[in-house]
Amino acid sequence: MVHKRPASYHTRQGQCILDYLKSLGGSHVTVNQIVRHFEDAEEVIGQTTVYRHLEKLTAQGKIRKYVLNADRNACYQYVDNAVNCRDHFHLKCEICGSLIHVDCDFLDEIEGHFRSEHDFQINMLKTVFYGTCKQCVPGS
Repeated sequence: MVHKRPASYHTRQGQCILDYLKSLGGSHVTVNQIVRHFEDAEEVIGQTTVYRHLEKLTAQGKIRKYVLNADRNACYQYVDNAVNCRDHFHLKCEICGSLIHVDCDFLDEIEGHFRSEHDFQINMLKTVFYGTCKQCVPGS
């Protein structure tokens, strides 16, 4: 007789990954950063295991997955009511790869303009402005 695992099962490694994402306070992180974190903590969790658990956590709605372009890794963010992560636009640094949340009244006006004047609803979670962050601007 073959026993199937329940659709939602919990492992120590999965819990470690979730706890780490929670500890970031809503910041974005890549798979490589997660693997490096656990290597530095001498708690080796393989890249395949990290991917598997991130996919499960995404399906469960505990984290968000952001895929910003095909040639870059996705990044992940823990979400729940405590994080207070509402819909917003993002800025992506083309040099260091950082992803920045933008809560800006002006951009909210633009979103409202598209909705009222063009009958178009912008998906703010997938709207990303590309450029250079202040840490990467030459001479700053």
